[in-house]
Amino acid sequence: MAAFKHQGTCVIHGGHHRAEPGSLATPLYQSATFVFPDCERGGARFAGEESGPIYTRLGNPTTDEFERRMALLEGAEDAVAFGSGMGAVSGALLSQLSAGDHLVAAIGLYGCTHAFITEQLPRFGVESDSVDFADLDALEAAIRPNTKVLYLETPVNPHLAVYDLDAIVALARRKGLVTIVDNTFMTPLLQQPLRHGVDIVLHSATKYLNGHGDVIAGVVCGSVEQMAPVRMAIRKDFGAVLSPHDAWLILRGLKTLALRMERHSDNAMAVAHFLEAHPQVARVHYPGLPSHPGHRLLGRQMRAAGGVLALELHGGFDTAVRFVNQLRLFSIAVSLGDAESLVQHPASMTHSPYTPEDRAAAGISDSMVRLAVGLEHIEDILADLKQALATCSEAGEMAPMAGEEQQ
Repeated sequence: MAAFKHQGTCVIHGGHHRAEPGSLATPLYQSATFVFPDCERGGARFAGEESGPIYTRLGNPTTDEFERRMALLEGAEDAVAFGSGMGAVSGALLSQLSAGDHLVAAIGLYGCTHAFITEQLPRFGVESDSVDFADLDALEAAIRPNTKVLYLETPVNPHLAVYDLDAIVALARRKGLVTIVDNTFMTPLLQQPLRHGVDIVLHSATKYLNGHGDVIAGVVCGSVEQMAPVRMAIRKDFGAVLSPHDAWLILRGLKTLALRMERHSDNAMAVAHFLEAHPQVARVHYPGLPSHPGHRLLGRQMRAAGGVLALELHGGFDTAVRFVNQLRLFSIAVSLGDAESLVQHPASMTHSPYTPEDRAAAGISDSMVRLAVGLEHIEDILADLKQALATCSEAGEMAPMAGEEQQ
């Protein structure tokens, strides 16, 4: 397999084995099962003595190529594809945790990840605590003798907090813990956690990796040793399998990932600067801004700040809802990474599984709105934001005067 110096080349060619008759595009093996030449060869494959496809729940040539490409992009030895991002989250965690274990998770995780950790894992005898991973003293204090895993997103969904992976990995290694990072917001093109010593990295491939809003998928990347139980126990027995057609669509989408991430990031930066200067906006959460605490990690940990940002409006829950409903170019939807710009209200949507107290502790206010900035022309994106903010102003949702307490 050719080694590529640049990831912009790897997203197109990585992991592709051009077999006869020499198809340029990746073939789609839309088959549930595969035929063996004879019983002996079938037995050899089941025994692991010979490589080759058996049954698509166990592996598929199209899915295999997606896994090879993701491993190359993340700098991993191996990767395992899943039928959803939550399949990847649960698969990574279940492969590392057993009854009696404890994990420490970052506050403010995606709502379904939070629900899996706090509602499902306890049913299997796994305990957890949530802390701010920016506070290394608090993180170390949360570690118990039975702690096995540190789990985090960076940047965090939805408020874009950024954590220092080098510092977290140093603590984890000192304590003998496994680190798992959700890298969905960044993609391997903007951040490679494994190169900072992280053990396992995962993605909701539904988002930027696919990029077209027509696939649900996930992927977990790590060493061969770590991926073996993910593939041969968790995915095989729990059955969260990615269909070969969806793997084929993701491979197709990956070819434009480098171009898309550049445009997403440029557009989001322009939006962040516009919103930060707007009187209706109380705060903008975007690592590309010098005002963001995570800005210091640009260049060292992240190549760019990505296409997602959050804003908090002067006002409360109703103000945020009014603003979201007034947007016209932005579609109200809870995903990200599509060509289209999307908007959602975390308190009532993605982070509604949190209690109000948990949302407050995680820094997710009722007035927070998350924008997944798309690939449209930036002037059209800004025009839509301007008209929606103007409507809030006309409705009486004005910024507080100097010295006036914000409600």
